[in-house]
Amino acid sequence: MKGIVFTEFLEMVEETFGLEVVDQIIEEANLESEGIYTSVGTYEFSEMLTLISNLSDKVKISINDLLYEFGKFLFNSLGQAHPEVIKSYTDPINMIQSIEDHIHVHVKKLYPDAELPTFNVLEKTDTSIITIYESSRGLYALAHGLMEQAFRHFGKDVSITYTLLQEDGTKVKFEAKQNV
Repeated sequence: MKGIVFTEFLEMVEETFGLEVVDQIIEEANLESEGIYTSVGTYEFSEMLTLISNLSDKVKISINDLLYEFGKFLFNSLGQAHPEVIKSYTDPINMIQSIEDHIHVHVKKLYPDAELPTFNVLEKTDTSIITIYESSRGLYALAHGLMEQAFRHFGKDVSITYTLLQEDGTKVKFEAKQNV
């Protein structure tokens, strides 16, 4: 998993829960990397699972709720780091529709070995989009947060529902409808 995800996650933890919690979840994890991450490095996905599990235990918030909040945080961070990507869109639905053909292409240029989920658009209107998320990592709650924050970024109120098509969250149907 790309280091930028680790560095952004730890930044969110620090901003939300404090540096002491960051130190505690890293110390308790006994990580191969020793919790030393760079944004350009690549680290084992199992380390992220350990960190988020430790955080969940410490703050008594479910892993999926933490991943959802991290998705919102990550959208804002990546938007600040790469504003040119977001500026090329005028609404969240078109942005979500173009994840595969534009955004992931941009990500692959920056991080050629990144393992990205797929988003297949089933249906799109001016005010709604239905997609199928697929990823072996099952981080659908993170994707949910990213999508919700995309709508917020464009000043749109949204209702997002999802259906697990695979119990482990590796395949999920998302339905996003703008509240007009």
